[in-house]
Amino acid sequence: MKLLLHHGRARSPLRAATARTTTSTSRRRARSDAPYLAALLLLVLLTAGAQTADDLFNSGAHFYISNNIPEALVPVEQGMKQYPDDVKLKKLYELLKQQQQQQQQQSQQNQQNQSQQQKSQSQQNQQQQNQQQSQQNSQQQKQNEQKQSEQLKQEQQQQQQKSGDKQQQEQRQPGAAGQMTPEEAKRLLDAQKGDEQFLQLKPQGKPENPNQPVKDW
Repeated sequence: MKLLLHHGRARSPLRAATARTTTSTSRRRARSDAPYLAALLLLVLLTAGAQTADDLFNSGAHFYISNNIPEALVPVEQGMKQYPDDVKLKKLYELLKQQQQQQQQQSQQNQQNQSQQQKSQSQQNQQQQNQQQSQQNSQQQKQNEQKQSEQLKQEQQQQQQKSGDKQQQEQRQPGAAGQMTPEEAKRLLDAQKGDEQFLQLKPQGKPENPNQPVKDW
């Protein structure tokens, strides 16, 4: 039998073959166990990092106290998935949902009030503008009426002045041929009236002689 030297020591071929077989088997076993070891390590890590129901409840309660409902719902909803039978998480979840609904209703009400205020303010501004416009129109109308009245008064005064000037001019100028002025016509009428009175007083027939004796038979 042939002896093999291994690190300065003699070893038989049978022992060497056995050693190689053992090493190969250990390597194959290590490779086959690797997935299981990785899964076990992952499970340990997840278990170490996982939060309990109390941890999730306390986290949600902390955000609820600070009135941050959306942030409070995050850990509580996570706790409801992991611990669906936990009483404290259920009650806190119901409280948070109720509070969320109230906030949403309050927000809608605030939006409606704000919209109503804006609408009311807009109406008031429109009314003020209408009133100002109406006042301006009324003032403008009064000014126009006053201006027309003054213009009409001036025209009347001018017309009266023209009429007076014409009348004076007619009185100063002599009457045209075949026409008499009003003063001439008045004098003529007065003269005619005097002649008529004179004619009425004049006796008709011959006057009697006062020296003639009166017949008495």
